[in-house]
Amino acid sequence: MRDYVITVNSTVDVPKLWLEERHVPVVALKYTIDGETYTDMEGLTAKEFFEKLREGKMSVTSQVNPEEAMEALEPFVKEGKDILHLGFSSGLSGTLNSMRLAGEMLEEKYPEAKVIVVDTLCACMGEALLLHKALQKKAEGKTIEEVAKWTEENKLHICHNVTVDDLNHLHRGGRVSKTTAVLGTLVQIKPIIHMDNEGKLQVIGKERGRKKSLNKIVDMAVKQSEGWENDLIMITHGDCIEDAEYVAQLVREKMGVENILINNIGTVIGSHTGPGVVAVFCMGNER
Repeated sequence: MRDYVITVNSTVDVPKLWLEERHVPVVALKYTIDGETYTDMEGLTAKEFFEKLREGKMSVTSQVNPEEAMEALEPFVKEGKDILHLGFSSGLSGTLNSMRLAGEMLEEKYPEAKVIVVDTLCACMGEALLLHKALQKKAEGKTIEEVAKWTEENKLHICHNVTVDDLNHLHRGGRVSKTTAVLGTLVQIKPIIHMDNEGKLQVIGKERGRKKSLNKIVDMAVKQSEGWENDLIMITHGDCIEDAEYVAQLVREKMGVENILINNIGTVIGSHTGPGVVAVFCMGNER
């Protein structure tokens, strides 16, 4: 059996060290802000990035193209390894299609190689949680086909529970109307968002006030995860660590999970959510 490597896009939004320790290569997206183009996970720190957004600067993201994808993946095929790529949701980016095209080109160029690209229909630490489970399966000795099959069968059990502090970024991304954004901001309405089964972000509710919205996303995770063993809960935030820590404490109290990974949301995903986003990711019955 050929050895294989599991690769991801930079939109997993976990610390680089976490990925390096697990030998997970990253195919990065890019973003442009204030006239400069940066690679996701490189360049600006989270603090610097979100400060620019708070100043009113716009960040524009760009997907990976097939040539970039092939350049990133080909070295592993040359080493004699197969590739299982867990890709950023096709519902949010054309990057997935580029990864698939690169995989097809590599299999044509190296007939002995196998490149499997999974559309995770996940984003941010939802992708990372699916990666965490896939790495566990690989460590158990599962083949590339077995791990790919498991991820396909379980990807819609990765639940994304999200709230944002500022509706204006959702308006810019076409998620809510300008009227909703203005009125919601005036009366402190905080939207509740989830990732649907097509891998798209959908506003599914609203709470009045920040604390209520943070409580709500945890309560959603509690209900979703009933009957599931979550060995790890992931929490992301947009430069608001105190709110993330508050959510983590609720997770410990209500879900009984001590193993929690907290990290700033990445610059590509953060371009669309803005500062103040908080999200909880768990495995559950349905999204």
